[in-house]
Amino acid sequence: MTSVDDSREVPGATAPLDLLLTQAASSTVRRFSPGKPGLRFLSGLARRPDRVAARARSLAGQLAQIAAGTSELAPSSRDKRFADPAWKENPVLRRLVQAYLATGETALGLLHDVPLEWADAERVRFAGTNLVDALSPSNNPLVSPVAWKAFIDTAGANVVRGPRNLVRDLASTPRVPTMVDPDAYEVGRDLAVTPGSVVLRTPVFELIQYRPTTKTVRSVPVVIAPPTINKFYVLDLAPGRSMVEHLVGQGQQVFMISWRNPDARHRDWGFDTYATAIIEAIDAVSEITGEDSVHLMGVCSGGILSAITAAVLAATGRQERLASLSLLVTVLDQTRAGLLGATIDEDAAAEAVAASQRQGYLDGRKLAEVFAWLRPNDLIWNYWINNYLQGKQPPKFDILFWNSDTTRMTARLHADFVTMTSRNLLTHPGAVTVLGTEVDLGQVTLDSYVLAGSADHICPWQSCYRSSQLLGGKVRFVQSTNGHIAALVNPPGNPKSSFRVTDDNAVPAEDWTDTARTEKGSWWPDHAAWLGERSGPDKPAPEELGSPRFRVREAAPGSYVRDS
Repeated sequence: MTSVDDSREVPGATAPLDLLLTQAASSTVRRFSPGKPGLRFLSGLARRPDRVAARARSLAGQLAQIAAGTSELAPSSRDKRFADPAWKENPVLRRLVQAYLATGETALGLLHDVPLEWADAERVRFAGTNLVDALSPSNNPLVSPVAWKAFIDTAGANVVRGPRNLVRDLASTPRVPTMVDPDAYEVGRDLAVTPGSVVLRTPVFELIQYRPTTKTVRSVPVVIAPPTINKFYVLDLAPGRSMVEHLVGQGQQVFMISWRNPDARHRDWGFDTYATAIIEAIDAVSEITGEDSVHLMGVCSGGILSAITAAVLAATGRQERLASLSLLVTVLDQTRAGLLGATIDEDAAAEAVAASQRQGYLDGRKLAEVFAWLRPNDLIWNYWINNYLQGKQPPKFDILFWNSDTTRMTARLHADFVTMTSRNLLTHPGAVTVLGTEVDLGQVTLDSYVLAGSADHICPWQSCYRSSQLLGGKVRFVQSTNGHIAALVNPPGNPKSSFRVTDDNAVPAEDWTDTARTEKGSWWPDHAAWLGERSGPDKPAPEELGSPRFRVREAAPGSYVRDS
């Protein structure tokens, strides 16, 4: 198995979707402008001249110490922007970094001096932090020691390659630095290689059945509903880093929904379409395996659809079709769901929906741009230095390749998600109607497994936890180490991995960490064991995939995953 640095957190594809799905349809200026919250911040600052004066005096004192060479201000040892020794050893560069840190600290400090509503504060902080990050001297080719060393090492070739890379990246969306070479991997050869076959193809999805690797299998199969943003193979990366491979190795019968990459022809596919597709997949899996129930596992936006589908089945007397529900990095309750839950208003939502309606879909490349700017130092400026200042190609990284392999979202699904998330409708029983049925998550009384990432910047673990409290059954809540995608792609064997877990989600989120126990290692074996306890007796593994009605069509990973 290839060793990969999973500390490089990447954007994922998931709820809370209000900011993601509105900002992706907005102009660049609107996306970064703090708008009315910015005006309210400036007004509040004007009413506090004492705080401004105090900050200014403090900054002047710090700058005087920096000029005299007596300042001890230094970047964090974890700040990779200033890892080059020249930032510390060169007296001019050291002072430049110290002045930047002092000025940035003052600017961000002012953001805390003005009391604002939570949503306004998040929006202003997002704009301010992005500005401070952009002004870092590490991004400046004239002073960066990394750029000058590259100039010497390449005999000036970096000043040709870098601008060429910049022009290439600005020529098409997403207009952010390339994070991975588009030819670094091939789906079906390097990624998504767990053996299996497509046993059902509809206009909406392909259903993949994976070939068992054990002599016996657990009776109750698993059906996975992946995100509708990006493609399914984040769950089936390279060997040793594939959740599908792990589950199959544990004797689980695994089926994967591979969503079609829609275009303008499919503009009317919404919640009804995707819930119907999940139910179709459940019916097909039941017939293929001969089992009356299945484990339904939803991930990210696919987790929202899975929860809605489970509620529809429960409300229509068909909950027994499900043996359990697993929701991975999924937010159903948007209350204070981090920055993403703060930076949205009705006007922005209406504008975003209108934009996708005109085109027939939301372009996933624009979503990728929004995701990248949520962590600019890791996903923008890091590659700015590598690609443009040094003139290099980015290193190979399977998750970033998956992230750049974007998909579209239909206009109807986009509108359904924006309406639901911006108004937080799933917290109100009956406020959402799917397939003619009012959705009440409290009617989902089966056992559920809910996973969150401790450092998830897209789905804060507190939001995932509150979401678990909307379900009516017994919940096992697990908080994995790492952020959004690294928490999900977390194979056994990483000595840094651990997770917290409880089978009681009744306490408030702020008290949960005091009640949870910590386990070493990956959560994957814990989840596999949890599924195993609910999967009935083992039985001989099937010799052939599919069934007389659901015949093998082609080898995994299928055709839909290759659509661009």
